[in-house]
Amino acid sequence: MNIHEYQAKSILKQFGVAVPEGIVVGQPDKAVDAAKMIKDKTGTETWAVKAQIHAGGRGKGGGVKIAKTPDEVKKFAEEIIGMNLVTHQTGPQGKKVNRILIEQGIYYPGESEIKEFYMSVLLNRATGRNIMMYSTEGGMDIETVAEKTPELIFKEEIDPKVGIQAYQARKIAFNLGLSGKAFKEMVKFVISLYTAFEKSDSSLFEINPVFKTSDDRIFAADAKVNLDDNALFRHPDYQEMRDITEEDPAELEAGQYNLNFIKLDGNVGCMVNGAGLAMATMDIIKLSGGDPANFLDVGGSANAETVEAGFRIILKDPNVKAILINIFGGIVRCDRVAQGVVDAYKAIGSINVPVIVRLQGTNAKEGKKLIDDSGLKVYSAITLQEAADKVKELV
Repeated sequence: MNIHEYQAKSILKQFGVAVPEGIVVGQPDKAVDAAKMIKDKTGTETWAVKAQIHAGGRGKGGGVKIAKTPDEVKKFAEEIIGMNLVTHQTGPQGKKVNRILIEQGIYYPGESEIKEFYMSVLLNRATGRNIMMYSTEGGMDIETVAEKTPELIFKEEIDPKVGIQAYQARKIAFNLGLSGKAFKEMVKFVISLYTAFEKSDSSLFEINPVFKTSDDRIFAADAKVNLDDNALFRHPDYQEMRDITEEDPAELEAGQYNLNFIKLDGNVGCMVNGAGLAMATMDIIKLSGGDPANFLDVGGSANAETVEAGFRIILKDPNVKAILINIFGGIVRCDRVAQGVVDAYKAIGSINVPVIVRLQGTNAKEGKKLIDDSGLKVYSAITLQEAADKVKELV
């Protein structure tokens, strides 16, 4: 589950990770009051005004501004709240900004040089261990750093049996070129960050940048946190952080029917039972010249209701030119799915794209007969290749 920056920082703060003081607001007229409260608490003379959406690249899109006066705070708040923010992660359609984070300014002059670092914590699936990935090149897209200067990316694997050790935190601070107070602050930051990752049951922490101030303090200047959905039952307070306005409406609707749905950019809708079979179906569509419009796993207990819900969700995508249903009858009987397809087709009333149904497994012959005898614009197939070729022919 994705959460906003201000929510991510509230989690980090619970575990002792240093974050700038901030207040989230949803109305421009409250932004100045928030800025004054932050000044009273920290003494700051500048503020960051930051759009809160589930996407990166906000600064480049005009969603992050540095204000030097309360009047500028109000001005930037009025500009950002309600804007349609377009970044490289939102796509051309952008996302509407409903709230902003007013935050303590940490770019202030001093004796020491300011620096920005990159740091993330995630699971290394190859080894089954968590890994901290970090770089001296903070503030940049890590993909660009990996492509152009891979030698500037460091990795530290952590044994889950013992957790992060002090020597590992010191190694990270040393590789980042720190010394003195900044070194000690970074050691503390790293240990707290890993503890927060582990205790919050997250699947990803990305802090970009980790900021060293001119007085050698270390802050998480930005924070992206992905929470593990499977562990949310242990964190009821985290479940309340979900912002459905940031999620795809089709994916939300699919969740109501326990369907696993992810929207893609192609023209062939897919409805499959089983994640592995769904991936194989998408692959063969691609290999046959088509382009999948979605990933949709109806699970092992597909019935008329779930099939109809799948149809309706897929058909909401105007790019869909055909629908391929690929069912392996193991747990569920093929004739039951076929009847569900026929019933759903009739219930919806008007499906203007061809539907190809491939059934294999228990009662596949009976299912094929139901499809063929329905009189509907539904095409049956036996092999996966035959189904993909039919899609290519019709599209």
